[in-house]
Amino acid sequence: MVVAAAVVLALTGCVSSPSTAESAPRNVGHVFVINLENKNYLKTWGSDSVATYLSKDLRSQGVLLSQYYGIAHHSAPNYIAQISGQGPNSATEGDCTVYAPFQQTGSGASDQLQGTGCVYPSSVPTVAGQLTTAGKSWKAYMEDMQTPCEHPTLGAKDNHHSAKVGDEYATRHNPFVYFESITASPQCQSNVLPFGQLARDLQSVGTTPNLSYISPNLCDDGHDIPCVDGSQGGLASADAWLRQQVPAILASPAYKQDGMLVITFDEADGTNVGPEGLLPGGTAGGRIGALVLSPFIKGGTTSDTPYNHYSLLATIEDIFSLPRLGYAGAPGLKAFGTDVFNNES
Repeated sequence: MVVAAAVVLALTGCVSSPSTAESAPRNVGHVFVINLENKNYLKTWGSDSVATYLSKDLRSQGVLLSQYYGIAHHSAPNYIAQISGQGPNSATEGDCTVYAPFQQTGSGASDQLQGTGCVYPSSVPTVAGQLTTAGKSWKAYMEDMQTPCEHPTLGAKDNHHSAKVGDEYATRHNPFVYFESITASPQCQSNVLPFGQLARDLQSVGTTPNLSYISPNLCDDGHDIPCVDGSQGGLASADAWLRQQVPAILASPAYKQDGMLVITFDEADGTNVGPEGLLPGGTAGGRIGALVLSPFIKGGTTSDTPYNHYSLLATIEDIFSLPRLGYAGAPGLKAFGTDVFNNES
């Protein structure tokens, strides 16, 4: 009975905080999130950026969030934050080289689990479970993932930390497999999928999930320089991947009807950090920026409002009238408001 209750909590998100403050518009119905890797704000958005498609072509179609921050170093805690509102711990900050279960020592404010580990127990809710309970759909699309729901055995070493030719999938860039409420569910096999499924799902509104979460491989996300296959890597390769893949999202019936596309990075490079005390959940991952595109947004605009990955989670939850999880529900944490959705009819 205890396990069953824990699963219910994870699916409903009833341990989370309610939505607060200025909310994202309810007329968005399909959200797409693309995460790239390890680039600071000036490198991506500055005048000498090599990412000309992102920083110029797409920039002219959306709103640039100039004060958007990662929440930690390295990758894993930033991805986990985006779907659960949980903060970093020593294991996730070490990038989860071992697929270790979370060992809880207590609990803190904003429904934070205290302790360390990477694989959270079924009692920890995610936005995926929230969407399912609300009758909404979600899928994660992972480039180079070989089989649906691919992840290490619990307690084992993660062998997807370094790229191999033809297999550049990174477990740590797939936050969904760090939650037992997802991996223990049949939805992991049906919803956490190789990237190729996205093109098929974009063909109609009915087949496009309400939330599409997209992680390119270790070359196409800009992480590796150079890539294992000999290609350039870095921001140039990430930009080339966006140029190839983003037009299909923007042309899809779901995006045209009521979509929102967010393109951001997990963290800044090096040890860049943001100012202390600026946002609940922190800015320790550094200033990265984010670009948001939508029919409800004026192109070529900028918002200087401070946001972080928890703000993105709060925005998704507000769009679908879901309770806010973890730091997304912390007092003073803002979701995207009219500074972002500046073209509502």
